Amino acid sequence: MTQTLSRESEGTRIPGSPSRSPFALALSDCRVLVARNVKHIVRNPEMLIQAVSLPIVLLLLFRFMFGGAITLPGMAYVDYLVPGLVVVSIGFNSTTTVVGVAADLTQGLVERFRSMPMAGSAVLVGHVVSGVLRSMLSLVVMVAVGLAIGFRPAGGVLGWLAATGLLVLFAAGVFWLATLLGSVAKTVEGAGGLGMIFVFVPYATSALVPTGSMPPVLRAVVDNQPVTVVIDAVRGLMNGTAVGSTVWLALGWSVVITAGGAYLAIRKFHQRARG
Repeated sequence: MTQTLSRESEGTRIPGSPSRSPFALALSDCRVLVARNVKHIVRNPEMLIQAVSLPIVLLLLFRFMFGGAITLPGMAYVDYLVPGLVVVSIGFNSTTTVVGVAADLTQGLVERFRSMPMAGSAVLVGHVVSGVLRSMLSLVVMVAVGLAIGFRPAGGVLGWLAATGLLVLFAAGVFWLATLLGSVAKTVEGAGGLGMIFVFVPYATSALVPTGSMPPVLRAVVDNQPVTVVIDAVRGLMNGTAVGSTVWLALGWSVVITAGGAYLAIRKFHQRARG
């Protein structure tokens, strides 16, 4: 995690400056890169539009065009829909991260960083943290709009805190995978295409409709893929319904995706940065 982008700059320190541990230096680098990416969110309206507007459009579309045709026992469709779309919106937001990492690698930014004694992983951490923040912004806006159109969750404070924590962890995993795809992409245009994976995969879940009406083979796949597990756990926590083992399964999947995605992304990023 503290590997520098430039071998020549490793261990360099300004004479007379106080000594700092490698971890403290890496943490400082991460803070600077997080601030950089947060500024990009504020200064680029396209990021805010993707983070906020598209999920709202989907929420309104499914709520009013299909809500009347879908009947769920013991639950209003809008209560079923909002938690699912909150998870789906994480996939939408991750496409910006895929493109951003590819742009840093192909447009000279990383080359400039190589002349500095900085932790290379800080570049990726900046993208991941800013991506999670975009997703939390989507969560707040979507819940607010959902409440305005009839969303009435009954999960209580603890349920909502647990759901939010699970969403943050899952979003971190998704954005680490997004940085991996950005590191793999050879061009910014190619990164945009790879990012579409995160747009379409969440639709093959229980986000929009229950899986009971699906063909058996498709249902078996959908029920057991990690995004569905996370959606079902978040939905149960928000609405105060039975969650069974889904929370622990969702937590396990999120930890595995985050740890595996971070390891692979950092390794691939350093390979590209040296090349």
